Amino acid sequence: MKSLELLVERIILSSRWLLVIFYLGLVAALALYGISFAFKLLKIASMVFVYDDAQMILAMLGLIDAALVASLIVMVMISGYENFVSRFDEGDAEVSFLGKLDSGSLKIKVASSIVAISSIHLLQIFLNAQQYSSEQLMWATIIHLAFVVSAVLLGYLEQIMNALKKK
Repeated sequence: MKSLELLVERIILSSRWLLVIFYLGLVAALALYGISFAFKLLKIASMVFVYDDAQMILAMLGLIDAALVASLIVMVMISGYENFVSRFDEGDAEVSFLGKLDSGSLKIKVASSIVAISSIHLLQIFLNAQQYSSEQLMWATIIHLAFVVSAVLLGYLEQIMNALKKK
């Protein structure tokens, strides 16, 4: 019986390596997103003298939005691997910050990134408000506020959990 228990435990612990498939998929998605970003940047560069100020601001917000999404992918990839699969080598100075990002703080950082991305998207909508109905503007604002409230609540819950851990 004890050997069966050990076998089951080893299988369960080893199954975390299946997550590597997802993280490698995120690497591939990030590469594709990078190619898409490069094409957007080339398009903006070719239109720099054609765009008016508002169009240029919208184009730049699109690039900022893409950078935030890419950063979010990297954050999830690296911290997820570090927290659930395997630690990175201690001697690697490039990833020395990773040990400080546990799953609770990762949730808050992801929620904060989503709020930032949503804020940029909402700003883009409001800069083009004439293209949207009042109902669409209302729903975009409500959805953004839902992200903000969720992020605040996650932060509050994390604060409560940290206070309970200290007791």
